[in-house]
Amino acid sequence: MDLRFTETQEILKKMARDFLTKECPKTLVRKLEQSEEGYSPEVWKKMAELGWMGLIIPEEYDGMGYTFQDLVVLLEEIGRNILPGPLIATITSTLLILEAGTEEQKKELLPKIAQGELILTTALLEDDGVFDASGITVKATPKGDDFIINGTKLFVEMAHVANHIICITRTKDGTSPEKGITLFIVDSTTPGISCEVIPTTAADKLCEVRFKDVTVPKKNMLGKIDEGWPIVEMMLRKGAIAKCAESIGAIETCVEMTVAYSKERVQYERPIGAFQALQHIIADMWTAMETSRYLVYEAAWMESEGLPCAKEASMAKAYVNEVYRDVSKWAVRVHGAIATSADHDIPLYYRRSKAADIAFGGTDFHREIVAQKIGLA
Repeated sequence: MDLRFTETQEILKKMARDFLTKECPKTLVRKLEQSEEGYSPEVWKKMAELGWMGLIIPEEYDGMGYTFQDLVVLLEEIGRNILPGPLIATITSTLLILEAGTEEQKKELLPKIAQGELILTTALLEDDGVFDASGITVKATPKGDDFIINGTKLFVEMAHVANHIICITRTKDGTSPEKGITLFIVDSTTPGISCEVIPTTAADKLCEVRFKDVTVPKKNMLGKIDEGWPIVEMMLRKGAIAKCAESIGAIETCVEMTVAYSKERVQYERPIGAFQALQHIIADMWTAMETSRYLVYEAAWMESEGLPCAKEASMAKAYVNEVYRDVSKWAVRVHGAIATSADHDIPLYYRRSKAADIAFGGTDFHREIVAQKIGLA
């Protein structure tokens, strides 16, 4: 296992950093947080021209044909800068189509996704907020050549601007919660769908989506009927690694800003970074950042190589969740009162650490997976 970046990855990293620095400054981030859409269509179009939406889509479907490891490099830069919008939601939804879509679905949707013409999101969570199959209660009932969907999904990322929602439904009550789960690609303009943005700490445009007698053609089924849960598990695993990559970039920015500030801020005629107490805190921040990086890179490498990595992905997510929370917290503390101001950049990362924790499974959810994989359950 070689975790050093390839020449292609180094080029991708530099290109992404340069682009985001120019096109998505923090003034735009703050503006997008307050906007109704939550993203910039102009920046989205430029990202499509760079091939970001199609990065892991095979070339035969007009994508770039890059690896999952390459995607992690891009997402780390996105987290470092902060890029509000539906990129991760679209990419993780694309993974479902790549994994389980028919050839007809792939030919119809993947080229449009790669060109930035479609925004996708996945509707998984419901009232009880659990990431396992027992939480799926939204019903899809067969009716002729269609299915009728009824129920409510919560915390659906960027659903208010999505063209398609991949809805995870229950089509049968089986002997176990995992049986009877079916996925459908739902056109968001279908009658019976209503969407409302939920106010959140991170202003990340999570939505409540209500389905009332929504008709979906049988051909829009993703994968086999009643056998969709393994596809969802794949999406949660890859999504967890993707979110970790974004979090690492954010952690890196928090650490770099804290180190720089501790060299500049003077108290008692000395930079505060000269005091041992703060040195040890910042050293711990740096160590946790590097540990997180290697956990995520290992999981991303295993995923790219097609190796089983459920344990490694969950180890990374459980650990990075806490590191992002703690590092951003200490960044606020070291900066002092200035870092509680909305005009400072550190609070942008601190608020997002709360949102990153629950995306694709919270810390306890992933700890349970690790416990199972090492034989404790």
